[in-house]
Amino acid sequence: MKQHLAVTNKIAAGLRSLNEKSRSFAAAQAAWRFYNNESITLPQLIEPMIESARRYLSSDCDEFALAVHDWSGLNYNGHDSKQDRIMLYNEREFGYDLHTVLLVSDRSGEVLAPVYQGLNASDGVHSSRSPKRLAVRTHLDEISLTMQHVEGLGFGKKLVHIIDAEADSVLHLRRFNRKRLAFLIRGSLSRRVLSQGRDVLLSEVVAGLENKYHFSRKVDYQGKTLNQYVAETEVVLHRYAKLHRKKGGKSYRRYVKGKALPLRLVVSQVRNENGEVLASWLLWTNLAEVSADKIVLWYYWRWQIESYFKLLKSAGHHLEQWQQETAQAVATRLLIVAQACVVVWQLARSKAKEAEPAREFLVRLSGRLMKRNKPFTEPALLAGMWVLLTMLDALEHYSVDEIKEFAAFAVPSLKQLDSC
Repeated sequence: MKQHLAVTNKIAAGLRSLNEKSRSFAAAQAAWRFYNNESITLPQLIEPMIESARRYLSSDCDEFALAVHDWSGLNYNGHDSKQDRIMLYNEREFGYDLHTVLLVSDRSGEVLAPVYQGLNASDGVHSSRSPKRLAVRTHLDEISLTMQHVEGLGFGKKLVHIIDAEADSVLHLRRFNRKRLAFLIRGSLSRRVLSQGRDVLLSEVVAGLENKYHFSRKVDYQGKTLNQYVAETEVVLHRYAKLHRKKGGKSYRRYVKGKALPLRLVVSQVRNENGEVLASWLLWTNLAEVSADKIVLWYYWRWQIESYFKLLKSAGHHLEQWQQETAQAVATRLLIVAQACVVVWQLARSKAKEAEPAREFLVRLSGRLMKRNKPFTEPALLAGMWVLLTMLDALEHYSVDEIKEFAAFAVPSLKQLDSC
């Protein structure tokens, strides 16, 4: 895990190696054996992160814990050695489909830890739910099972499952509610509902809220500080659900009758100083005891999972350039990387008196430039952490005088600079 406390670059073939006595090739061989060891299972590897989340729940959360679900396609075009790839978005994109659940604080929106990982490949789902590969299901059917799995991990807080508009399915909303799962899901205008006993388009309901918005908070939107307004109402999903499936290579649709489902509809608008609406969210929830303002804030924190994917892909670990040849090996390495991310998140949110100077020191080691109002970023902490680890490792093998001698020989101009 230490060897993944570092940012990498696109041309890196494998993990980074610390300044140990052994050669880099030996470190790469050891990593290969670890990633392909069949006795090491994904449920075992994710357990430290689940334990970490349990440990921080009592101190970092109030009444709830937010379980943020999302999918991200891992593009491995050109990686022909990965023969278990699947088609992602079209016939020209191949790779794996990553499903992650992040546990997030309901108080601050800070990430506690990833508590689930599933990687879809041609041979099945390599999942932290089971040491055996699972059958491939649609995203929503998979999320239904994952929600119940996360509920059973014993976090001691009521979970609120936050999902984007992909989960705006009447069939699944009814299923989540029937299983007593608390959810917060982004909706769309393209459906009919019962509102005050009338069968109307959802767009008509939203239009009727025009005079019911209240100012909620100032928000950052596309680099500007704007105003957020919130309104809410109650509606009933009463129509047949539409079940879309494929059989024999052909798509078909089936209508499924179900019980009418009363839900809160919370609407958020981001407006400029002139009152012009620049962005709008429609949110479904079956939570009755939480204010609309907090509901909207929680959904805003869903973007933490997008930041996590960015840290994995482009801002830190460049996982789409990894050379492991199977989904199982990639899934194993991903959980090691996730543990490294947890270490960085813990440092980022720490309120200890030593935390601020430690973060400042790591940013200086990283060589990264920060915005004036942003003292650190997770990628900068990750980069600084690697420099710190290499420094500590070097000090274990060499004296300070030896390191100065190496530096004087390798970079003669350093002596001249020191004398200036």
